[in-house]
Amino acid sequence: MVVFVTVLWLLFSWGNVGILSLHANDPRSIPVAVRNKLCSVKMTDERSHLPSSGRMIYYVTPTYPRPEQVPELTRLAHTLMHVPRLHWIVADDQPVCSELVEDILKRTGLPFTHISSPKPFIYKSSNFPRGVSNRRAALDWLHENVSEGVLYFGDDDNTVDLRLFDEIRSTEKVSMFPVGLIGDYGVSSPVVKDGKVVGFYDSWPGARSFPVDMAGFAVNMAMLREGATMPFVAGHEEDGFLRSLSVELTDIQPLAENCTKILVWHTKTVKHKKPTVRVDLDKLKNSGRYHNLASLLRETSYMGMAEVSADSGIKSFITSNRKTFQALTDL
Repeated sequence: MVVFVTVLWLLFSWGNVGILSLHANDPRSIPVAVRNKLCSVKMTDERSHLPSSGRMIYYVTPTYPRPEQVPELTRLAHTLMHVPRLHWIVADDQPVCSELVEDILKRTGLPFTHISSPKPFIYKSSNFPRGVSNRRAALDWLHENVSEGVLYFGDDDNTVDLRLFDEIRSTEKVSMFPVGLIGDYGVSSPVVKDGKVVGFYDSWPGARSFPVDMAGFAVNMAMLREGATMPFVAGHEEDGFLRSLSVELTDIQPLAENCTKILVWHTKTVKHKKPTVRVDLDKLKNSGRYHNLASLLRETSYMGMAEVSADSGIKSFITSNRKTFQALTDL
């Protein structure tokens, strides 16, 4: 009886989280632990000082919780805030709608879409290709809500020259351009001859039809057909997506002065191991003298940059000169 009840409970739970509702014949259907969730959408642009004409750019950013998430998104936000006619789609790899991400989006004044898009369950403990579930969720939203404009995939740690946005706005079908700091060549780029793309310069061809970086192309929304998808195959996400659009070499429009200039870089921030600091925040706050420091440490924890524990972690100190140190654990 216990086994029977347990099985029923598991079936009910899996159905609720979306595993049983997927279609095995659909290549996009991979079991997930939690369904994608549309957190919020804002269609209005509060930046009245910028031009309101021209094609809309849909800038898709996959992200995931880590110590660098807030600074990365903040830095990118302050680039995108200068770009007219841009809708920022941020798909977050966690099963809840992050207040941190939402706050950043709201402060930009940009039109935005915020999606909770957790990774597939089967990849939780493996070397899964990061960002695919996020981009798929964004593609689903775009297919349902947008019919015209330009799609661009921009990671939260990329560096983008503002001139790139002016260029990709003219994308007719698919445009391509060089990306700096890629692989052993230091750059990944289409090769252009007489104004046409004739090949690709990339240190890892990988038997790909389109050996390009995710930041190296833009797509006219008219190309985004219903079957458009991205495979969960590391290194083949870009190629699989472009092939799902039935892109031909002759469809590619070279930008950045016939692919001679670099306007986007695949920069990467050094990963930080999240520390745990041993501090009793309630005691620190009630000390009177360190009320502001307690608020700062709480904010640090909230942003995911460090954990604060009253029982474990490294000791931290306050110093007012070169000789006097006060351990916060001694308060």
